[in-house]
Amino acid sequence: MLLTGLALGAVLGFVMQRGRFCVTGMIRDIFTQKTWRGFNALLIVIAVHAVGLAVLSSAGIIDAQADTFAPLAVVIGGVIFGMGIILAGGCASGTWYRSGEGLVGSWIALFMYGVSAAAMKSGVLTGFSDAMKSWSFEATSVQASLGISVWWLAIPFAALVAGLTAYFLKQEKARPQMAQLAPKKQGLAHLLAEKPWHFYSTALIVGLLGVIAWPLSAATGRDSGLGITTPTSDTLRFLVSGDSERLNWGTLLVLGLLAGSFVAAKVSGEFRVRVPDATQSVRSVFGGLMMGVGASLAGGCTVGNGMVQTSLFGYQGWVALAFIAVGVWLGAKLWLKPAEFAVAGSEPELDDADPHGSSKVTVDFSRAPQGILDGGSGVLTAQRPVVTVDSSSSDATLASGLRVIEPGRYALDTLGAVCPFPLIEAKDAMKHLDSGEELVIDFDCTQATDAIPRWAAVDGHEVTNFEATGDAGWTISVKKG
Repeated sequence: MLLTGLALGAVLGFVMQRGRFCVTGMIRDIFTQKTWRGFNALLIVIAVHAVGLAVLSSAGIIDAQADTFAPLAVVIGGVIFGMGIILAGGCASGTWYRSGEGLVGSWIALFMYGVSAAAMKSGVLTGFSDAMKSWSFEATSVQASLGISVWWLAIPFAALVAGLTAYFLKQEKARPQMAQLAPKKQGLAHLLAEKPWHFYSTALIVGLLGVIAWPLSAATGRDSGLGITTPTSDTLRFLVSGDSERLNWGTLLVLGLLAGSFVAAKVSGEFRVRVPDATQSVRSVFGGLMMGVGASLAGGCTVGNGMVQTSLFGYQGWVALAFIAVGVWLGAKLWLKPAEFAVAGSEPELDDADPHGSSKVTVDFSRAPQGILDGGSGVLTAQRPVVTVDSSSSDATLASGLRVIEPGRYALDTLGAVCPFPLIEAKDAMKHLDSGEELVIDFDCTQATDAIPRWAAVDGHEVTNFEATGDAGWTISVKKG
């Protein structure tokens, strides 16, 4: 029965990779994109979970109980975890499936996540963890406090989410259609491994898999469903100590998630080993450490708390999710900053230092870029002074990753940048272009294949070209509307 964990994890990894399903982005977009569309996908998972677990519990198939609520640990842990996933570039499950896409930065974050989680659960930080959790409430869930059946919560919540989903789908239908890559495959292969999966259909599948996980896990003596933090810790401890008790259903679940995402990335042409720059490597280290500490304190990650405990209407789950959001907001404020482009208008200005009046453009690059590479050289620029470049040159570099291709046409190189930096940089660069001018964006972040064309459609820009440039590489040309 242990192998059911591997099988379900593989399906989950495939689905999450194809659906670009990451809770970090869902919460982050509330603050950075001012949209709740992605967060509604998480609500769909919770609603499906809630109804499914209520059915299984009512039938006596499982005994699903909310965890004990330790408020201090949950609040502090949630904030730490939320900030950590911003640094790492993905939530717990997102880090696993992006590792399957070949992102070395995710490998680093995943290892540090396992190290810090193991230290919190059975290592040098156990005392700290126990002390933080020493204050707890007897009440664990809303229905237990009110003395009512969980159905009184599950049905209204599911109805509310259904209404929100209908609203967002109607809103999406009313907007201009976003550009998509030209199909290279036909039939089922196109649907499974090429056509973008809708966020909401992906959420529905993830929710159903979460429900199925409970009886499969319970059959092996593990009275729980989906979980990432403890299995990640157990995986590392098994590899280090060889302790066979650590090789359990949960361990096989996360290993299956990695395998499934790898298969999905390979068949869709989205796998390529991508080595991060020094800055992102450091961020991955600290992000992974914060994820393990935060999730262990809070009693779970965006899966264990954000999907499972919330569906049980446990206080721990909803409070943790709220403070994970606070951590994401803080992390976004601190670290998700674009490079500053101050490009002269369409008519080149004369540089004061040039008395002969040669055609030049002055560029103010007064702040260090955050997460993009310098002109594709692979070196992250720490600081850039005011520079002057000849605008007549088709290869004139205006700023980190931004070049003049020809008058009115610019290239933005974000290769190597983790999401959401390609979108952040594109939006910021577009502010300095005039209407009708074009921005050509090169990127290799899989999530940006949805994020960038969606932004272009919503903001009224025209996509003039969108194509793959090889495995896990894309270029998109956006004309400012």
